[in-house]
Amino acid sequence: MKITGIKTGVLRTPLKVPFKTAVRTVDEMTDVIVRIDTDCGISGWGSAPPTGKVTGDTVGSIRGAIDEMIRPVMTGIDASDLEQCLDILDASLIRNTSAKASIDIALHDIWARSVKQPVWRLFGGSGKAVETDVTISVNSPEEMAEDSRRAFKDGFRIIKTKVGIDPEIDFLRLKAIRDAVGSGVKIRIDANQGWKPNEAVRILNRMQDAGFDLELVEQPVKAGDLDGLAHVTANSPVPVAADESCWSARDAMEILRRRAADMVNIKLMKCGGIRNARQIIALSQAMGAEVMIGCMLEGKVSCAAAVHLASAYSCITRVDLDGPVLCSTDPVKGGPIFDGGPRILLTEDPGFGVEEIPGLQWFN
Repeated sequence: MKITGIKTGVLRTPLKVPFKTAVRTVDEMTDVIVRIDTDCGISGWGSAPPTGKVTGDTVGSIRGAIDEMIRPVMTGIDASDLEQCLDILDASLIRNTSAKASIDIALHDIWARSVKQPVWRLFGGSGKAVETDVTISVNSPEEMAEDSRRAFKDGFRIIKTKVGIDPEIDFLRLKAIRDAVGSGVKIRIDANQGWKPNEAVRILNRMQDAGFDLELVEQPVKAGDLDGLAHVTANSPVPVAADESCWSARDAMEILRRRAADMVNIKLMKCGGIRNARQIIALSQAMGAEVMIGCMLEGKVSCAAAVHLASAYSCITRVDLDGPVLCSTDPVKGGPIFDGGPRILLTEDPGFGVEEIPGLQWFN
């Protein structure tokens, strides 16, 4: 089962409403799509979003990494030897985790399709449905309250929003959200490295004292400040998840060993794909820690891989895979079923189940 070609293209999908954070507004989702073909007729799909502010990747850099560095060394190798393929992929270039993740996902897709099984089953899972949160865009408190009520009506019982720029406005926004949805909804916040350690502890205590009952805070301080992160974790009334601080199993080991966070947030685009994600999962299990799995603003193909992981591993207790939920249409035929609510349903289809992507624009 030799690899005969690796094709790349771009898929742009309009969002239901603009996705707003404190620093940007996005109207559409962009994914670089990868298809790996083999001489036995089996193809695998992968994808990666350009998230320059986090991973440093653009459409051009992802495409260039694949076209110039990855495709030449992988064409002609045996796709049935998954470990060898992933070793060659890792050695093809440094960093470029999003490009590597897209290829890693496609290789796992081929691996599972070759034995006619869904990936979740090969990981030992039962195919149970996965419940995701939904992210509320940053707007006025009144608009965020209305968006939260709409999410509640759609069935979501876990809401996430961004904080970290202006504590007073954050406080008003969270109060509006909690007042809008009542006590039956979990609220997660993502500070995106926006606070200093002592400031984070003070803000989180104030929020909890106000009755916001936060379930989780992501990355309250700078990614490289593990001492500061540990200070927050030791003194915060809210559980802490390390996001930007954790890119690898080595990062996860250091974070958990130092008790710098209660858990890590795995994103395939940060760690470089499924194999590395499973290493982080195994490490977290061994150290008795729960795991969160999340995504960038990314579409169904790469989110499908994360969904299969979330379904297969019981230690993954927090799921933030709402990218496809935010899209106005589903441009991908096959794969997990995102029905607009919190439940993501898996299928028995081989691999990740993706069949075709009609709106995809292939690069020459």
